[in-house]
Amino acid sequence: MNKMMMLFAAVLLTACASQEDPLTYDTEQAIRDFIEVRQLEKTDKVRTSNDDQWQDIDQNFLLYLTRHEVFLFEFARRCHELTEFPVVPDRRDSSNTIRARFDTLRGCRIQNIYPLTEDEVAEVRDIGESPGSRN
Repeated sequence: MNKMMMLFAAVLLTACASQEDPLTYDTEQAIRDFIEVRQLEKTDKVRTSNDDQWQDIDQNFLLYLTRHEVFLFEFARRCHELTEFPVVPDRRDSSNTIRARFDTLRGCRIQNIYPLTEDEVAEVRDIGESPGSRN
């Protein structure tokens, strides 16, 4: 009986520990749906400069802001390094270009790059926000 209780406790702990944050999953799925519905075209590379910035959406996606354009980056895996320190250095063949499938951002390989319009950027930023949460 004692062994059975221990086994039940172990299974319960494993089940609880393996569950993802539902908000993260919902945001990730909403971004994937957005890409599919908008039929976003992929690009192979982005010209970069020292003034570029990025805003993380979740651990799978971020917005990369250049001087004139905004791109949606999709990582090959969950990128926990976006919010962790120390910063993992980027791996790039060129200092002024980021290429999909080859280069990294904070140590995470970039799987896909999607150019976005201003309207698409606003829509992506609103994903995961509840109505009235930006007042």
